[in-house]
Formats: sequence, C-alpha cells, structure tokens
Amino acid sequence: MKITKSMPIGQVVGNYPETIPVFLRHGLMCIGCAAARFENIEQGARAHGIDVDALMTALNEAVSAKAEKAAA
Repeated sequence: MKITKSMPIGQVVGNYPETIPVFLRHGLMCIGCAAARFENIEQGARAHGIDVDALMTALNEAVSAKAEKAAA
C-alpha cells in the first residue's frame, strides 16, 4: 500500500510505525498530538513548512524497505 498525502498522520503512524523516524527527521514532531488523529500528512507538513513531496518519498521508501526485508 502506498502512503498518500491525504492519509491522517495518526493512521500512518499506527499502521506503519517504521515511519516515525521519517516524520521526526523531517521536522514533523506532532505525530502523537491530538491533531495527528484528524490532520492529514499534507496539512501537517504545510503547517510546519516541510517539503511535502520529499516527506512522501521518504515515508514510502521506509514502508517499502520494511516490506522488502520481511519478504527476504
């Protein structure tokens, strides 16, 4: 499954905990805050001045890397 900009931050973190370091590395520290339950990735990134496309690439790479390790 591909992570999209419209997915709620909380849902992504809950389903893919391997994305937590990616959010933190990009400066999106609100992964556990109340807004993360309803705010989507794009909204959170824009509110914090984060490059949305770079974040999306990194998030999907993290999920893909975990899936590849699990398949090996």
